[in-house]
Order: sequence, then structure tokens, then C-alpha cells
Amino acid sequence: MTPFGAKLRAMRAERGVLLKDMALDIGVSPTYLSALEHGRRGRPNWVFVQRVIAYFNVIWDDADELMRLADLSHPKTVVKTSGLSPEATALANRLSLHIHELDAQTIQALNRILDEGIGPDRSVPPVS
Repeated sequence: MTPFGAKLRAMRAERGVLLKDMALDIGVSPTYLSALEHGRRGRPNWVFVQRVIAYFNVIWDDADELMRLADLSHPKTVVKTSGLSPEATALANRLSLHIHELDAQTIQALNRILDEGIGPDRSVPPVS
């Protein structure tokens, strides 16, 4: 599951909205919406996120948070390390190999370290 998918599912649950009803209302298939929620689809595009924001009548900071979560929700991330140090390349490769072995506490600790270094609100560049 991706951060955006988890948030989307939580928003639907909080409001008692069925997946098939939401899909119909925002113009996507239930299959697509389900795949997005479960992390089997890539990062949602800006138009889709805007539809979700309008559908749930999300405002200001909550809308920004949805956009941020969408940016962080590509389930097949590519990390480009050309031009970086050998240590950066090693780190990217080790994380790729071992991320499935990390427990939730370790992942949260790593996210806190990154937040302290670059800030939690720094925009994430799109993966090409």
C-alpha cells in the first residue's frame, strides 16, 4: 500500500463511501481505484488528486498533504545516483535490497532522520 492509497482508503472509511460509488463519481473504474489504494498502480496524476480533493471537499493544508502523499506514492521507485558518492549509491542499493526486512519502527526512524535533514515539507521531485 502507498501513503496516498492508505490516506484515500481512510478518507473513504471515515465518510462511509463505498469504493465503487467513489469510482463512479470521480470518473474512474473501481478496479483502478482499488489498485491505487493497494499500491498496484503508480503515483496518481495531478488531475486525479484534484478530483479526490473536490470529491471530499478537502481544503488548504489537507489538500497540500494529499498532494505530498501522492508525490511519495510511486510503488516502483527508481533512485538515480549517478554523480553522487559511492556511499550514496551503496545506500540506495542496500535500501532496495533490504527495505522489506525493516520493521515499522526502523522505517519511522529513517523517515525522521530524512525529515530533520531535508524537512518534511520539501517537495519530492517526480521520478522519470
